[in-house]
Amino acid sequence: MTSLEDTVHALREATTAEAVALINRDGSIVVTELPRGISQETFSIMCAAILGAGMTAATELGHTAPHRVVLESDDSILLIQEVGRRAMLVIAFPPERHVSEIVTAVERFAQVAAKDLG
Repeated sequence: MTSLEDTVHALREATTAEAVALINRDGSIVVTELPRGISQETFSIMCAAILGAGMTAATELGHTAPHRVVLESDDSILLIQEVGRRAMLVIAFPPERHVSEIVTAVERFAQVAAKDLG
């Protein structure tokens, strides 16, 4: 495993996440740990589109672009966090976990991954 693969795996284990993906802003895959049967390509492209749409909406309102987008449903929370200028981290976890619990681990991961991505 590469350093990024090890880091993604450690993040998934530490947060008991259902899925973790490190992807580029264009939706291309860097590293993923997704459940079986999930299309990595579709998942990654849609997450990139969500963050991109949030950025467009915010800037249209004259605000700075968001660094994070959180989607909540009855059975899952999906957090999309920018990692450096070119990548993003996507993590899906159960709603019993609070976003604030996950954010600390995600921010630590983002710092390490940004260095590895260059």
